[in-house]
Amino acid sequence: MPRDAVLDTLPSVCPHDCPSACALLVDRVAPDRIGRVRGAPQPYTGGVVCAKVARYAERVHHPDRLTRPLLRVGAKGEGKFTPISWDEALDRVADGLKAAAAVHGPQAVWPYFYAGTMGLVARDGIERLRHVMGWSRQRKTVCSALSSAGWDAGVGARFGTDPREMALSDLIVVWGANPVNTQVHVMNWVAQARKERGAKLVVVDPYRTATAEKADLHLMLRPGTDAALACGVLHVLFKEGFADHDWMARFADDPAGLEAHLESRTPAWAAAITGVAEDDIVAFARLYGSTKRSFLRTGYGFTRSRNGAASMHAVSCLPSVTGAWAHEGGGALYSASGGFGIDKTLIEGLDAIDPDTRVIDMAQIGRALTGDADALSGGPPVMAMIVQNTNPAAIAPESLLVNQGLARDDLFLCVHEQFLTETAAYADVVLPATTFLEHDDLYLAGAHPFLQVHRAVIPPQGEARSNHDVVNALAERLGARHAGFGLTAWELIDLTLKASGYPDADAVLEARWIDRGPQGAAKRFADGFPQPDGKFHFRADWARIGVNDGRLPEFPDFAPIIEAADAEHPFRLVTAPARNFLNSTFTETPTSRAAEVRPTALVHPEDCAALGLAEGDRVRLGNRRATVVVHLRPFDGLQRGVVVVEGIWPNRAFIEGVGINALVGADVPAPAGGAAYHDTAVWLRPA
Repeated sequence: MPRDAVLDTLPSVCPHDCPSACALLVDRVAPDRIGRVRGAPQPYTGGVVCAKVARYAERVHHPDRLTRPLLRVGAKGEGKFTPISWDEALDRVADGLKAAAAVHGPQAVWPYFYAGTMGLVARDGIERLRHVMGWSRQRKTVCSALSSAGWDAGVGARFGTDPREMALSDLIVVWGANPVNTQVHVMNWVAQARKERGAKLVVVDPYRTATAEKADLHLMLRPGTDAALACGVLHVLFKEGFADHDWMARFADDPAGLEAHLESRTPAWAAAITGVAEDDIVAFARLYGSTKRSFLRTGYGFTRSRNGAASMHAVSCLPSVTGAWAHEGGGALYSASGGFGIDKTLIEGLDAIDPDTRVIDMAQIGRALTGDADALSGGPPVMAMIVQNTNPAAIAPESLLVNQGLARDDLFLCVHEQFLTETAAYADVVLPATTFLEHDDLYLAGAHPFLQVHRAVIPPQGEARSNHDVVNALAERLGARHAGFGLTAWELIDLTLKASGYPDADAVLEARWIDRGPQGAAKRFADGFPQPDGKFHFRADWARIGVNDGRLPEFPDFAPIIEAADAEHPFRLVTAPARNFLNSTFTETPTSRAAEVRPTALVHPEDCAALGLAEGDRVRLGNRRATVVVHLRPFDGLQRGVVVVEGIWPNRAFIEGVGINALVGADVPAPAGGAAYHDTAVWLRPA
């Protein structure tokens, strides 16, 4: 059979760290080989996939895929390995974990994982092993801790207007997101609303993204000043009669207090902080206030700033002041993930958690591995790690510290990966991992309310094994006991679904997806908000969500707790997502790398002129943490004093081998921690 002849087409689900969890159709061109990947006609994603996933054959059949277990034979980070058998590899890993626990106690072992896959079995199964063994726990902060805290402060839970209602909107506001790069389906719904209703699109973003280029109005604010812009808009909504007092009386906690608080938060005040023209703030407020069917689509950009929780809370107040929640096509959505009701006890071993076991913030991995007592929560040093679904050597803040810690000779490190990432290069043992096409899993979503399951499309490439199989094999060697061990992935999915009130796994697979969207009166919180008093909270109770350090405002307000520019560091750096990468995934595929070209700093032309810099020059960005050298591109789609470097390129792709996250700090912002990737003060000089 010719290589490109289609053998059959099978259903699948995209596992990558994007809110859409796209339903897929995958062509098999041989029993062990895929061809084209395209979208299935799911009601939200509508048969569309991003270009990265459409060319997935380039990734799954990449010649650099790891296909055998490897034992390190060179120095840590050097990348020299020799193949070994699975039995030897698993024995070595189990012995390394046991040895660390025997000397320093079980909390000296710290499994580290995140969202390289969003499948609940593959992503979260390592938690089951962690909890049963009493190993150190992980505070999962890198992605969404701050924005989620801000949304929860007002709304109370992670759901909102059904995203399909965007088609019924007259105004769509995208704030803190660049869906052209990171969630293309939002743009499809925008296009439908524009075509059918003449809807307008407003984008709020610190630079002219591909999404902002398509907007009717782009509010190009300074990084981290979103709450000031929101307060200026809210001020106008109250002053000019756009506030729905009847709706607020029923559904909000203290509208009078909010109105009084906003008295001094004028558009002029907001303009001085944000750099957005006062007239533009007023124009947007009037547009938003006069459009009842206004859909606010907030994104994860908020979580990249130290004041992100306060900013998200302030922005989320907009539809509660105008009463947009009451109108079809109105309201807001941050994430639909809170509506699925999945019981993760069996997958994560939640019944085995010892609450006294210490928790280490994943964003502080560099500090933890280099002995910082605060990062270690007063516990023993981290002496052994197993890493799945993430690449901290490239993606974690303070990456120089991260790499220093990973290079410790006394740290036993196992990395379970699909490619020899920079993290894997430090490992004592590397285990080859399956891609999503090679194992079964269960998927939720942030962008839509459809639960989906997936069965493997092709067998594992080479000797690759799934995360689930590795966790179970280690559990057997370590003597770990839990009902979740010993099950196949499909059995685990089936029992989890039944425990959560869903049909069995086979029935969900046959149906392709189950819609968990709000129905009837629950739509747009018509029966109240998921807060104890049933109301949207203009007053944020930060202590209920996490830690209130005294700097987070009760009412919506600009919290000046960002890493502000100063005389020594006059630029603010944003490390935004690249269109052809997804965090550090797809940086290994030739098409994605060619499309992104090279790490590049976008700098305002007037700043370039002041520094004597021109297109293609090498520039050095620096602060007290590190310096990084990249090429320059003058770009007028941002304010002066702002620098944007798109994409988490491998460290080795940078001119001096130091990646962009070496510049990013790892302090723990209130109330719930988080990695402030877009909140970095730097200087900029010719290199």
